[in-house]
Amino acid sequence: MTVLPNKKILFIICGGISAYKSLETIRLFKKANFEIKTILTKSAKEFVTPLSIASLSKGKVYEDLFSVENENEMDHISLSRWADVIVVVPATANTIAKLSQGSSEDLASTVILASNKQIFLVPAMNVRMWKHKSTEDNLRKLKSFGYKIIGPVIGDMACGEYGEGKMSDPTIIFNELNNFFLNQNKYKKIKALVTAGPTKEYIDPIRFISNKSSGKQGYEIAKSLSNRGFETTLITGPTNLNIDEEINLIKVETAEEMFKATQESLPVDIAVFSAAVADFKINKKFTNKIKKQDKLILNLEKNIDILNYVSNHNSLRPKLVIGFAAETNDIEKNAISKLEIKNCDWIISNDVSKKDSGLETDYNEVVIYYKDLKNKKEKLSFKKKSEISEEIVDRIINQIN
Repeated sequence: MTVLPNKKILFIICGGISAYKSLETIRLFKKANFEIKTILTKSAKEFVTPLSIASLSKGKVYEDLFSVENENEMDHISLSRWADVIVVVPATANTIAKLSQGSSEDLASTVILASNKQIFLVPAMNVRMWKHKSTEDNLRKLKSFGYKIIGPVIGDMACGEYGEGKMSDPTIIFNELNNFFLNQNKYKKIKALVTAGPTKEYIDPIRFISNKSSGKQGYEIAKSLSNRGFETTLITGPTNLNIDEEINLIKVETAEEMFKATQESLPVDIAVFSAAVADFKINKKFTNKIKKQDKLILNLEKNIDILNYVSNHNSLRPKLVIGFAAETNDIEKNAISKLEIKNCDWIISNDVSKKDSGLETDYNEVVIYYKDLKNKKEKLSFKKKSEISEEIVDRIINQIN
């Protein structure tokens, strides 16, 4: 098996009978030359000792929120930045509940909340606890935050019962994380471009034409691509959103600026045009503020169609071009028409007339139309935009592999 050297893993060991399996898990990663640090929660010390972990990991074991030994270093920040990934093993029902609420009551939960890295949870609990509605709701919430879940599996439990909830075998955990690193390394050579947000088309120095796009879906797609290892550029119109530092962020205001930034970012392998670019701009912008008057006639002209330009470019066309269609009526008809006219590979449509999804919300429901698969469409049902993005990127990976 191929293993990438010099990868850094922060293990967070929680209190549960399966904590003893974390020792074998650490041993496997250390044998493969991964660099390891560990946080041991207070309850975990009832099952494993700092000495046993340190002897296997050859790395420091952290226990307290503030360390006298590192008084000049904020452990919760430095640890979250040091790691390439964070693995919570075992992730108990209590841990999952606390994380779903954004708890930061100890070093472990504070590091997780402060992290900008991929976090893996390895659940282990009684079958009834695993099947409980509250646990299911908490996991659904964590998945929407971007957490990855490994297991659990079906088997005999320490309590004497049998069912789903048994912690995954250390070899399964090792293979899952190793594949994650291998895929990240593989996709580093693939360039992805995402546009997001609205544009502002100025009428005078303080007034402009724009729309209600928040940019949230485009930002989440960029994050998902970057997290999978793609070299990602995000060109964004005005938003109040933040993005990971690994992503090349280009801020613009107008459609013309977005077009120029797109041109300068080519060539790329994948382009996702989720920005709500204004179709029209003022023919001639007023130099000074327009004073109040009874009537004002504005002359508009068409903005350049960025999606159409890139999708029909002879030499710089990406291998995969994805457009978005925000519609209020005749959604399928308009999406299919856009797919054909713009010559893109996919169109992702959504109904922005709905109040609970689409523009300005954290949720979405979309349909993907595929050019190469006639009459093929795929619905991604109502869920958080972060989850929609993960599903879109899953399909992007399937397409390019």
